[in-house]
Amino acid sequence: MKTQFKTFLFCMALIGFTACNANNKKQDLVYTSTKEVHHDPSKQFIKVALLLDTSNSMDGLIDQAKAQLWDIVNELSYAKCGTHKPNLEIALYEYGNDRLNGNEGYIRQVLAFSDDLDEISKELFSLTTNGGEEYCGQVIQTSLNQLSWGKNPDDLKLIFIAGNEPFTQGKINYKDASTNAKEKDITINTIFCGDYNQGISSSWKDGAQLTNGDYMAINQNKTTVHIASPYDDAILILNQKLNKTYVVYGQKGRQKKEIQMQQDSNAGNYSKANAVSRTVSKSSHLYKNKTWDLVDAVELEEVSVEELKDDALPKELKGKTKDEIKTYVAQKSKERDAIQKKIQELNAKRKAYIAKQKKGTDNGLENAMTKAIKEQAKRKKYSWN
Repeated sequence: MKTQFKTFLFCMALIGFTACNANNKKQDLVYTSTKEVHHDPSKQFIKVALLLDTSNSMDGLIDQAKAQLWDIVNELSYAKCGTHKPNLEIALYEYGNDRLNGNEGYIRQVLAFSDDLDEISKELFSLTTNGGEEYCGQVIQTSLNQLSWGKNPDDLKLIFIAGNEPFTQGKINYKDASTNAKEKDITINTIFCGDYNQGISSSWKDGAQLTNGDYMAINQNKTTVHIASPYDDAILILNQKLNKTYVVYGQKGRQKKEIQMQQDSNAGNYSKANAVSRTVSKSSHLYKNKTWDLVDAVELEEVSVEELKDDALPKELKGKTKDEIKTYVAQKSKERDAIQKKIQELNAKRKAYIAKQKKGTDNGLENAMTKAIKEQAKRKKYSWN
């Protein structure tokens, strides 16, 4: 009978980044709210695929992932490559769940590479566990085949796979999948939920070493430790003000705004400190919502106000002139920048406070993922403040 682990933290880890050797030339931009985003090949990215076992017995790990997601994102937001700051991209797979298609190896792509943190959080909270077969080699190979990893040799490409059954199960040999990953310059990191030596004997360590990745073992049932600070209430008040700076547009604007609010609620259901961590994430450069928020869309040149139709605008902007719309959006952008700056200032004090209180605290999934990412990011000349 196969127990299994669960989603290892998806979160984590994290993140696509702008290139160290980018020449910073401005691209010719096409203004449209529906265009597909193509990254400048001169820019470097860190892409992370999270392969999460959603079979029975791993509910504790799923809870860790939900509870620690925003702390992981925040740690990644401090990364730098030269003078550039990274942009996060995460893909999410679940495997080992009886509800999934057995002919496809009990594997499902939950989310392709995305920088939409609210969507990532939503999908993580939607995962449920059920008994099944866990085929590590097959889910790794599936992610290699399906995801757009890109061909830029400067990119940092990472897979994190977590579970607690032998790494050798399934019709695709994990060694063959690892060979294919190495040919694509993709590093596989393994997280075994259980005893360290048991993970070694069941090939989880070997699965990581074949691509020079990290092997980690954690206690998936350990409760996440949230440390409150004297700055939490002020940060949460700023979050309420921050939410009022979002200007929905397009067919999905209202729906995406509701998802944003739901993820605020999901974070807060764990603890006030977790809600604060999410607010800090929302104040960072990693949190962008260009597909539904007019402020981000205009700033990132995803849409042109001149081309927006009246039915794509929120109620407060319908019937307004183009100049009036631009003025309104600019004012909201100014308000947001000021609020985010205040959040970051308070968070600097919060971090210092927590650092003094945190001695002996070990949030397994968060620590395992961030440590591995930082070490492997050094190969691409990344640094942390």
